[in-house]
Amino acid sequence: MAQAPAPAGGAAELAKGGGPAVEIARVNGVALNGPHERLEEEALRQRACTELLRQAAQQAGLLPASDVPGAEGAVSVEASDAIERLLERELSVPDPSEDACRRYHEAHPVAHAQGERAQLRHVLFAVTPGVDVKQLRLRAEALLIELRCADDGGAQFARAAAQWSNCPSGQQGGELGWLTRADCAPEFAREVFGGNEIGVLARLVHSRFGLHVVEVVARDPGRQPAFEEVRQAVALTLRQQAWVNALRQYLQLLAGAAQVEGVALDAASSPLVQ
Repeated sequence: MAQAPAPAGGAAELAKGGGPAVEIARVNGVALNGPHERLEEEALRQRACTELLRQAAQQAGLLPASDVPGAEGAVSVEASDAIERLLERELSVPDPSEDACRRYHEAHPVAHAQGERAQLRHVLFAVTPGVDVKQLRLRAEALLIELRCADDGGAQFARAAAQWSNCPSGQQGGELGWLTRADCAPEFAREVFGGNEIGVLARLVHSRFGLHVVEVVARDPGRQPAFEEVRQAVALTLRQQAWVNALRQYLQLLAGAAQVEGVALDAASSPLVQ
């Protein structure tokens, strides 16, 4: 695919007019959404995590107490910089060992393939302003099940793409042709490449454009480089994974010490980040 996310009151306060009211989620009293702003659970969790980090940066003296969150979960440039400094200080991520890198390379032989390609087609359910994301997901999931059960050589997929897809490829049965990682949005490529699945993928693929039902028609694994050629790339992958795990643990610690309303966050009552 071409290069082609505070009023006072309780957590369940109701808004007056302007459409149906929604639950207001808060972190230590700071509202995460407006009284008429209905968010997907994942988007709400992301806002909560950002707010936890913004407040932690204030408590650490890295951000003035006068800083406040912006509209729709946005943070100031100063807050973004402060959060980055906070994480640099709080997250200790050691470099992976040679043995760990070799084990990862052996367990993921195509993860760093050179010249890997996949012949793809998809049905795109675009997420656009004002769309009911919950209903969009339900429709996409229903189509995913339907197409995974189809056994007609792809005719049903082509009809579904023509009917539902918000991508111009829908008029060609959803065909995207042979693509490489570089041809795709990074979040789309992570879901599609580096594996050996053929057929309609068992999961919706999320990208900045929306929700995709994806079929892998064929794969060309490309050349599998020797470990010595990709040692640095493997080490970077493992370090990124370790950083994400450390961040998750740090957020659990912050959530455990905060008053969180209206959004489900993992919380820890004892330090997890060494």
